Amino acid sequence: MPTHRRHRGRRVRNHACVGLLAVKLLLAPSFVVGASLTARRYGPRVGGLIAGLPVVAGPILLAYALTDGRSFAAGAAVGTLLGLVSLIAFVVVYARLSGRAFWGASMLAGWLAFGLATAVFSALSVTAGVALAIAFAGLAIGLVSLPKPRPRARSAAQAPSWDLPMRAVCALALVVCLTAAAGWLGPQLSGLLAPFPIIATVLATFTHAQRGSHEVQHLLRWLLGGYGAFALFCFALAVGLPALGVAAAFALASAVALLTQGAILAYMARGGRRVAQSGALSRAS
Repeated sequence: MPTHRRHRGRRVRNHACVGLLAVKLLLAPSFVVGASLTARRYGPRVGGLIAGLPVVAGPILLAYALTDGRSFAAGAAVGTLLGLVSLIAFVVVYARLSGRAFWGASMLAGWLAFGLATAVFSALSVTAGVALAIAFAGLAIGLVSLPKPRPRARSAAQAPSWDLPMRAVCALALVVCLTAAAGWLGPQLSGLLAPFPIIATVLATFTHAQRGSHEVQHLLRWLLGGYGAFALFCFALAVGLPALGVAAAFALASAVALLTQGAILAYMARGGRRVAQSGALSRAS
């Protein structure tokens, strides 16, 4: 290949990396703010499901596809599927400790669980189908292992003015640290670290500190319920990238994730209407 073509290709890849880094730096804080506002407006069920979308891992995998090729990104998507189990471990450990420990201890214990699970999966090499089965098995075990929170009492307390900016700053700091570390760790471990609980950490710690353990347990239960769409997104990339190309594979994976979350939200809304109607009939009788 001529030298000028190599340089041009390198420049294109560098520009793509810079652009995707900017997207990651802006997307995670913006999404944390959006998910926080959604949880305040519609409750932790909807906020948790929205926060379960692969907003951080998706751009990371896209960066791999553009800079290292489709095969590399497909392999990283399989690693991210396994890393989702590590993310589930964080959620479960945080939720179980939140009733008897303050937010800092719960966060550190959750991060430790994520790190230990990542260390275990770093020695595992499986196909996309097996990784999806492991992810859904971890999701089922995680849902069973979560504590059952008592019914929520609506809180009228207003969040301080610095709350949303501080959440955005914390999310940005975690993204910067994760992106910097990924460059030193190689492709396999970087793929496993793509689901690091950036959004989950910010939402959990702030909810825990401000609204207590019951509220954060409700949030984490529905956050975990949203990870099914996360798993399907990664699986669609793992099988779609080699055959469809980057643009088509990411469009398909995004559509699968959004349709999955949309179906869950529609089912929840229909269930809420049924409960409201049955309550109205009971009061009328």
